[in-house]
Parts: sequence; C-alpha cells; structure tokens
Amino acid sequence: MKAVRGGWVLARHELRLMVSLVLWLARRTHGVGGGTAFGYARGQGAVMFGFAFVCVVETVALSVLLLDWPTVHAVVLFLDVYTVVFVVALHAAGVVRPHVLDPDSGTLRIRRAVHVDLRIPLERIASVRRELRMSHERADGELNVEVGAQTTVTLELTEPVTHVTFFGRRRDVCVVRLHADEPDALVRALAAGRWAARA
Repeated sequence: MKAVRGGWVLARHELRLMVSLVLWLARRTHGVGGGTAFGYARGQGAVMFGFAFVCVVETVALSVLLLDWPTVHAVVLFLDVYTVVFVVALHAAGVVRPHVLDPDSGTLRIRRAVHVDLRIPLERIASVRRELRMSHERADGELNVEVGAQTTVTLELTEPVTHVTFFGRRRDVCVVRLHADEPDALVRALAAGRWAARA
C-alpha cells in the first residue's frame, strides 16, 4: 500500500512539474489570483540552467558514444532528454508558483516549486523580520523553506499551523523561514497586511 501511495505521489509531482513548465512557457502564474506575488526563484536560475547545460553536454556526448548500440542509444537518449526537461521544469515551477500575500483572504501562501505549499493566516503572524540565514538545522516546530541553501525572511507565529510534507506527513510549525527575491518588500507588505487583518 505504501509503495502504491508513494508511486501516486511521485506521478502527481511529475505532472505538476510539467504543468508548471507549460505555464512558464505561456508566461502565466499559478494560484496568485487577486493577491500579490513575491518571487523566490531568481537566485537559483543560474545554477539550474548551468545544471541543465551540463546535462545537455552529457546527452550529446553519450549520443555520439552509443551510436553503435541503437537500443541502448535510444534508451539513454530518452532518459537524458527527460532529465534536461525535468531540470528546466523544476526551475519553471519555482517561477510560476511564487509566494502569495492575499489580504482579502487574510493569508500568506508560502511555496517552493511543487514541494511546499503552506497557508498562514495573517492574524497568526506574531512577528516578521528580514533575517539572512545560510545554514538551517532541523528543529521541532520550525520550517525552513530555503532556496539555494538560504532564507531571508523569518516569521514567528502566535499558534502553530500544519505543514504537510511531500509524502503527506503532518508537522505543526510555529517558526517559518523562507526566501524571497525582495525580502524588504515582503516584510513591509506583511506588516501592513497584519494590521489590516487585525483591524
């Protein structure tokens, strides 16, 4: 049963990545609606495209080396091309699924590609500050949504919110750290949104 569930989770993950790639090519975003989007993928773009370039070079090299073995050549070529598409789709998912601050619904939606999607009611935010952190140790009650191994904004909550992990495990968190391309703008907007939510 766990294997079937795990397979379904992975298949859904792949589908969401491909949908994100289509949205990215169409220059559209996912789940922003009437809220304000705050991106976080700018810092990872060069690394992701560098990795994709290395994969392309490997694909070309192996394609030449395996010309005399057509079956192996076809299988490896498919896997290599899919790897390139997968890497680009990972970056696309980060671009089209930004953090979203929606004062009308009173929530901050924190995302990282298709792996993290956490909604925090604005009235539960006790404090928000800009805080650059380059290392993160796992701790009970804390969630680190880092990009490129760093976070730039820290939220402390008045009461826990439930984070559902990639494979469906539930964790209650009271401290959330996230990365934003424009952390100062996000902190200012959150401060204003918290007062509006409590008014």
